[in-house]
Amino acid sequence: MHRKHLREIPSSSSNVSASFTWDWDSSKTSEFLSSMGVSVLKKDKLGNENTPQDLLVSSPCPPQKRPKVKEKEKDFVIVRRSRLLQEAESGVFWDTLPDELLLAIFAYLPLNDLLKVSLVCKRWHCLSFDESLWQSLDLTGRSLLPGVIGQLLPAGVTVFRCPRSCIGNPLFKTSKPLRVQHMDLSNCTVSAADLQSILCRCEKLQNLSLEGLVLSDDIIKNIAKNPSLMRLNLCGCSGFSAAALKLMLSSCSTLEELNLSWCDFTATHVKAAVNHITSKVTQLNLSGYRQNLQIPDIKTLVERCPFLVHLDLSDSVMLKPECFQYFHRLIFLQHLCLSRCYQISPAALVELGEIPTLKTLQVFGIVTHRSLQLLRETLPNMKINCSHFTSIARPTVGSKKNHEIWGIKCRLTLRNPNGL
Repeated sequence: MHRKHLREIPSSSSNVSASFTWDWDSSKTSEFLSSMGVSVLKKDKLGNENTPQDLLVSSPCPPQKRPKVKEKEKDFVIVRRSRLLQEAESGVFWDTLPDELLLAIFAYLPLNDLLKVSLVCKRWHCLSFDESLWQSLDLTGRSLLPGVIGQLLPAGVTVFRCPRSCIGNPLFKTSKPLRVQHMDLSNCTVSAADLQSILCRCEKLQNLSLEGLVLSDDIIKNIAKNPSLMRLNLCGCSGFSAAALKLMLSSCSTLEELNLSWCDFTATHVKAAVNHITSKVTQLNLSGYRQNLQIPDIKTLVERCPFLVHLDLSDSVMLKPECFQYFHRLIFLQHLCLSRCYQISPAALVELGEIPTLKTLQVFGIVTHRSLQLLRETLPNMKINCSHFTSIARPTVGSKKNHEIWGIKCRLTLRNPNGL
């Protein structure tokens, strides 16, 4: 019957001008397609055609043809998601988060994890080195490979704690000044040239400790370029001249705490120190100069620094009780250290009790145990030999568990013992 209808359709090439009307019942469409093994597509409420699930499982469908694209658009493929699929997707993507929110999240990450997220993508690398995340950094006792310091310090570090570390060549990629204000490089293994490359970029230092390092005149001159310097610890340092020391002390006029103990000083160095220390200093350590520190130097020192509260002159064997008259002029003096000043007798120490402001007296090595008991009975309001070490200008005081630097706690610190 169907073939008969198809035969009656006039050919498009024939000249027969006859009209033909399709006489087909639409209700028989489903029956006709079912006999051919085809299911009718139904439209959902949203206007999308849904493929029957049984057809997807039972009978394979031929692959759909991709829409043709122009020559210029061959690298792009446009895929339209169904409305139901779009509505089913939910959640927040990292790419959609604003920079401010990501920075707030990164602020909770320790140093190890912060360095890891910097490798995710260019955007995260940029954000992970934002200066707001690198205010304080602790790399104590680490082995720092060449280039590490040159990458981390320019990130905006203002507090840098790095004692007892092995520091390689910083390899700075920028000549801009650093923002470091508090820095502890005590007892590090670092060359004078590499240390110079760090300090030549520091102009805002307030607290600096270079204890036990070999310095140079250029390094001392770079320190002199920090007019806001308040605490300076050069205990046990060497390698610089008296002229450079004079320049530094004359330039750093805001120093309050200064530790120049046990440096490789000559008598010329000592005279340059006592003649150019700023009058604002309140805590001073000039111990360890044996024959190089004379009584006239004490007179000059007291005249220049009338506001001294803590003074350490230990291991100066040329000092005698004659210098006590100058200590009486220090109306703010509370702590005095004269340990191992062997020309001062225990009996002469009683005279120091006449200084009304003096609270502690350290005289290790010049009094015996019996003399110490008598001295404590004679001076009951004064603590005698209560501390072996001085804390003047030192960044960290107390136990090894104390990770602060001049009272500031560093947020970023390495958790594993391996170096960078």
